[in-house]
Amino acid sequence: MTRVAAIDCGTNSIRLLVADVEPGDPDGRPRISDLTRQMRIVRLGQDVDRTGVLDPQAIERTVEAATEYRRMIERLGAEKIRFVATSASRDARNRDDFVQAIRQVLGVEPEVIEGTEEASLSFAGAVTGLSDGAAMPMLVVDIGGGSTEFVLGSTSVRQAISVDMGGVRVTEKFFSQCPPDQGIPETAQHQAIEWIDGQLDAAARVVDFPKVKTLVGVAGTVTTVTAQALGLTSYQPERIHGARLSLDTVSEAVRFMVDQPIPVKAALGFMPQGREDVIAAGSLIWSRIVARVVAEAATEGTVIDHTVTSEHDILDGIALSMM
Repeated sequence: MTRVAAIDCGTNSIRLLVADVEPGDPDGRPRISDLTRQMRIVRLGQDVDRTGVLDPQAIERTVEAATEYRRMIERLGAEKIRFVATSASRDARNRDDFVQAIRQVLGVEPEVIEGTEEASLSFAGAVTGLSDGAAMPMLVVDIGGGSTEFVLGSTSVRQAISVDMGGVRVTEKFFSQCPPDQGIPETAQHQAIEWIDGQLDAAARVVDFPKVKTLVGVAGTVTTVTAQALGLTSYQPERIHGARLSLDTVSEAVRFMVDQPIPVKAALGFMPQGREDVIAAGSLIWSRIVARVVAEAATEGTVIDHTVTSEHDILDGIALSMM
């Protein structure tokens, strides 16, 4: 057994998992026993799509969260630490400033990984938390703040791509001027959808959507939409994990996130502070992915009538990578 600390630093949030990882049986999956899972929304990727650099205040927010995480890691006695930075850090010209600041706090070298590795880690994490009964191959979709990963596979990855499309990026491109006390206007929705569909065209050239048998969504956008679909009044990971939602239920939850004003969404008991203003964009991305995959799978005679939500994602994949 190895006690590890995995940190995933994305465009919108920085997350920590401290866990004990044990090898599985010879033909089984490794076992992860959580000690703590934490998330802080720091918006590291604030305006990076427009400016090409990480904002100094955003770096400061992220370093403060990393300092808090260091204290937790020390208290729990993790033997290994791996810090993975994704979309915003990949895109920024001044990412070395960020890397140096994190190195000073944690004493480890932050890894700014490529999208394909991010996709593989997300898949590895997701499959550890799902039952063996899922039809294969499955498509694991990880919608982040700055990028979305698509990974097709069974026990291992067959095809993967990371696309520069995420909740923060779409919000800044299309919704930044929308009044916060209203839902997203139809004109802005249509512009965003046209752009999202173009990104899905690029993804479809690498990942064979018609072969998908099971569609799995991971990470904050999908888990938040799932909480709404389940009618939760607080965040309950034990109910969210493994949830199978009908396509109509997903659509209704997405419409709520797109049509309701930001203050209404901020007041939801399961909504993390800092996600309320980007969840509309993330929800639209998820809805377009679901529609595209369902339609293309149908061309091969596969009926996908539900989605599956996993609470296990890239964090679990990072933890497993330290075995």
